[in-house]
Amino acid sequence: MEHPRVVDPRHPLVERVRAVCLALPEAVEVEAWGRPTFRAAKPIFVHVSASMERPLSIVLKTDPDEHHALVQDSRFFGPPYYDRGRWVGVDLDQPDTDWELLAELIETSYRQVANRRQLTALDTLRPGHADR
Repeated sequence: MEHPRVVDPRHPLVERVRAVCLALPEAVEVEAWGRPTFRAAKPIFVHVSASMERPLSIVLKTDPDEHHALVQDSRFFGPPYYDRGRWVGVDLDQPDTDWELLAELIETSYRQVANRRQLTALDTLRPGHADR
């Protein structure tokens, strides 16, 4: 059974997320469950649209050391169907959306699922971030 499209994949906020995600080594976009997902080859690191009620949001995997602080921040929420000990959701269409922070969190999420080759390629692009 095909899932109905939850969010317009050409929406400017989705395009902005796409640009950040696809700049990462070997990142690919796959539509799943009627939503864009971004993967480090196969594992998902960003899922657009946490729920039908929050179509302009993303879900991403957190660094275990940062997770507790993120869930204390009112901009982040526990997404349905995801392990709330490691994944958070954030709305993209809020006036206080911090795109610099989101780009960092997207990269952190990528680092949680990427393989060694992909991490090496990323560290070559961003040598100052290799110790994250």
